[in-house]
Amino acid sequence: MLKLTAAGSGSDRSGVDLVTVLDVSGSMEGEKLEKMKIAMLFMIKKLSPIDRLSVVTFSGVSHRLCPLRQITENSQGEIENLVNALVADGGTNISAGLQTGLKVLNDRRLTSWRAVGIMLMSDGKQNEDGDVVQVPVGNVPVYTFGFGTDHDPMVLDAIANHSMGGTFSHVSNQNNLGIAFSQCLAGLLTVVVQDLKLTVTKVESTIVKVSAGNYPQSKDDAAGSVTVSFGDLYNKEVRKVIVDLLLPAASSPASSNILNITYTYSSGGKLFDASPIIVTVRRTGGGSEEGEPERKEVMMEENRLRTAQMIKESRIMADDKKLDGALEKLVEAQSLQENMVNDESNPLIGMLKSELQQMSRLMKPQEIYENQGRPFALSSETSHNRQRFAARGDDPKELRLFATPRMDAYLEQAKSFDEDPRKPLPSVDEDEKQERAAEPPPPMVRGLCYYIQKVIRSFFKGFLKCCRKICVSDSSPQDG
Repeated sequence: MLKLTAAGSGSDRSGVDLVTVLDVSGSMEGEKLEKMKIAMLFMIKKLSPIDRLSVVTFSGVSHRLCPLRQITENSQGEIENLVNALVADGGTNISAGLQTGLKVLNDRRLTSWRAVGIMLMSDGKQNEDGDVVQVPVGNVPVYTFGFGTDHDPMVLDAIANHSMGGTFSHVSNQNNLGIAFSQCLAGLLTVVVQDLKLTVTKVESTIVKVSAGNYPQSKDDAAGSVTVSFGDLYNKEVRKVIVDLLLPAASSPASSNILNITYTYSSGGKLFDASPIIVTVRRTGGGSEEGEPERKEVMMEENRLRTAQMIKESRIMADDKKLDGALEKLVEAQSLQENMVNDESNPLIGMLKSELQQMSRLMKPQEIYENQGRPFALSSETSHNRQRFAARGDDPKELRLFATPRMDAYLEQAKSFDEDPRKPLPSVDEDEKQERAAEPPPPMVRGLCYYIQKVIRSFFKGFLKCCRKICVSDSSPQDG
């Protein structure tokens, strides 16, 4: 198993070009619109002078309220006035809103080393001409938010999945919209690794499968390699990759080079092309391999992947109105968690249990499933596939899978701001200082930490999931 952890500081982060695409159709009138305004004001106040923001709205048609504006004291006030003046009226044309948001980013002149993102929120279904799912988003991450119980989760989930690293968040409780927005913003304001590509190449082995969620993979059959494109990573965000290898039979003890690992990324305005890492294992011969005691973390990751797959299978059954079978599948998934050794230092099992319990409560009757269960399941699926936080459930504090330290901090800030929007917020620099004080980074480590854990499972020809631990420091990567 390969484990990649983004590690950086405020000086490493890129400025963000953020476009918010906001539903102002008639169904948003009243408390929903007010909650959206508060959520937007929180974000405007958290952005800094290296960031730029554009606001797009849509109802029956779309409007660009402002181009990408550098965040200064003056522009903050002007954008806040635009947001406070919003009124709800008309139909729902998500397609027009998304296309306008993409045009804002495509028309940029300054693009180098900029992190980008579109945050699209809707409480309804597309009821104007246009198929939003067919809108090409390219490499732009699109984070979608389904607000309330009348939105179209299948469409919003598809938009996010067609983008590079986007997620779909289900916000059933209107009081949680500000928190959901804040979690996405916390990620975008801590992008420290961009355009990460990982390549694994066979040596004395055959690559059977690379499990890396639904990130794009490209294969080179001639070279025997697989490349996974992860896009951007937030500070402290982790990507785990399981590589299944088929090894030739070993009749006697020997060391074997089985895998070549390379990766490229940019950080702090610099390109990095890491030196190749060769994975070597000790073959004992006779059908058994060394390393068996080190399997715990890999077993936990395999359990998470199985659980995510069972959530998807349950959702597909429920979509086919087979609610009893769907519920049985969730019970089966819960039994998996009971069979795992619960390591108190690893909260993953507890969060998976909570996720399954919440989804089980939303499985029946059919109306509850369609309004709440389906969007909850889709949000879970996209979160697991991306290994990235996505808001779902009634209590934002309960389900924190893949949340980063900055997300945890912004959860509390957004909750407090929602209660009193006049309350001053700490700046991004102050957030960074508090983070460093709570957990000082290891000396000289930035960009990526690379961990490879050696774990071997033996079959007739040696079925392997592997590697050994390496931490890449500043001096390790070579400028590309």
